[in-house]
Amino acid sequence: MLKAGIVGLPNVGKSTLFNAVTRTRKAESANYPFCTIDPNIGVVTVPDARLEPLSKIARTSVIIPAAVEFVDIAGLVKGASQGEGLGNKFLSHIREVDAIVQVVRCFEDSDIHHVAGTIDPLRDIETVFTELVLADLEAATKKRDRVAKDAKRGDKDAIAQEAVLTRLIPHLDAGKPALTLDLEEAEREVAREFYLLTNKPTIFATNVKETDLATADDNPHVQVVRDYAKNHIGCETVIISAQIESELIDLSEDEAKEFLTDLGVQESGVGSLIRSVYHLLGLRTYFTAGEKEVRAWTIHSGDTAPQAAGVIHTDFERGFIKAETVGYDALMAAGSVAAARDAGKYRMEGKEYVVKDGDVMLFRFNV
Repeated sequence: MLKAGIVGLPNVGKSTLFNAVTRTRKAESANYPFCTIDPNIGVVTVPDARLEPLSKIARTSVIIPAAVEFVDIAGLVKGASQGEGLGNKFLSHIREVDAIVQVVRCFEDSDIHHVAGTIDPLRDIETVFTELVLADLEAATKKRDRVAKDAKRGDKDAIAQEAVLTRLIPHLDAGKPALTLDLEEAEREVAREFYLLTNKPTIFATNVKETDLATADDNPHVQVVRDYAKNHIGCETVIISAQIESELIDLSEDEAKEFLTDLGVQESGVGSLIRSVYHLLGLRTYFTAGEKEVRAWTIHSGDTAPQAAGVIHTDFERGFIKAETVGYDALMAAGSVAAARDAGKYRMEGKEYVVKDGDVMLFRFNV
């Protein structure tokens, strides 16, 4: 299962957000740096409004959503790349995740200490990225030194790596994250082999006060983060209130909806964050629907029908024959499986078919 790491400076709301995302109180949340030392890990279900309508068509009450793993990582401080704070341990934990959720504090509260003493989201973001870039610069430089000899001997892989590193190192030295370097797809594949911290897909979670959630779009701190994310990283920004989300943990679904309505918002920010991370990781969902259960299955964008079948069981992929397929929207418009069949909305797809998000599938196989 792919992992998304929650990172940021100390006391910005990482552990509180982790508890809200995982619907637990697993991570300690305290008003001092490094209350998280060893990373907390939780499996998170992905909210998907399509599951319940599918369950009605399939006439089943059993719903199994897709899931993704979140990791709460200790707070970073300036100098982490040189071992400050939890330094090397922090960086090694980030290296193990597939995507980064950077939590940025966007609220004033004199009762909650900020490690830098003041609230400045842009400074906080740049502190985090500077430490990650410095760690990557050191790693990339060492890698170039190692591959240089093999490249001189004519080793094709070493030559390709050296070419990418020759472009990558000046980019990092200029303080820019690896994911913003303009590379061809083949070059990007080479860059992935370096496992650089700043080459991981990233999303920003702006943490606002409970009273500011309904008007967060007008929050100047949020606007600064959005502008930075768009113009410097080319990534998404999600608004959350970690404190509100932590309060929702103990409420029933109806109580949570009423609570959010009173605050002037329609949906929990955590739901939006989880879905955004799911897509950030390049993940997509297809469904199986029968009397036994309706289930969301996780695949990678671009996966073919046999690969999707293999998620259920390797035998399905090995003995794949055809996939009986209908799009979610087409099935909902028809109102029933029988009506969708009569309308010619069901298709038989072969081995080359690239599965679309929302496909409802039944596989035929023989082993």
